Amino acid sequence: MSYVKVNQTAQEDIWFLDSGCSNHMSGNKAAFCELNETFRETVKLGNNTKMTVFGKGRVRLHLNDSNFVITDVFYVPELKNNLLSIRQLQKRGFAILIQSGKCHIYHPQRGLIIQSEMTANRMFLLLANFQPKKEKNTCFHTTTSDLAHLWHCRYGHLSYKGLRTLQSKNMIHGLPQLSASTVTCTDCIMGKQHRDPISKRSTWKATQKLQLIHADICGPVSPMSNSKKRYSLCFIDDFSRKA
Repeated sequence: MSYVKVNQTAQEDIWFLDSGCSNHMSGNKAAFCELNETFRETVKLGNNTKMTVFGKGRVRLHLNDSNFVITDVFYVPELKNNLLSIRQLQKRGFAILIQSGKCHIYHPQRGLIIQSEMTANRMFLLLANFQPKKEKNTCFHTTTSDLAHLWHCRYGHLSYKGLRTLQSKNMIHGLPQLSASTVTCTDCIMGKQHRDPISKRSTWKATQKLQLIHADICGPVSPMSNSKKRYSLCFIDDFSRKA
């Protein structure tokens, strides 16, 4: 705590490396990027007092120009300090080396990732800024330079001729002066395009029997026939029209 007072560092930014703590813990709810508030547990402190855990989640920290995500962090509102459990770090596969007044934390693949020097009161602490949870419900306001296309979309993709009719006959109050749009509306192209007509006459006829057979299957039919059949198959000879 002497470091906090001398350097005027916010207490929420201090994380103590604790070898006697069994779990990561924090009393700052704003530090969590994810928090399951249905989780309940009880933790026992060194002076035999107990505190209730009101959630468990993840904390995203920014330390030494790098981002770290601490998982399974207990939310204890009564706790005044943030604690990083050395035991839990070792359980996750990290190697902890305390030597010559320094604490080194090694990642299994990335090597040395965190280093902390011992303070005057023989504590190892980390100065890390937490990244709060981002709000999911966000509204963005955009502007457009093509008002004609904007009003074309607002009126359910009404044609530009129809927009000019609304404007010339003063059928809509507040409709601005619109010029020809330079934007190609892909929605109109996809939704209003015409297909080629399907010919009702065949372009080729059979000249003898069994030269061309048309087949059609129908089913499953409900209810079934008396003989428990649900499908019917029809063959039509193109030359004789016999079915």
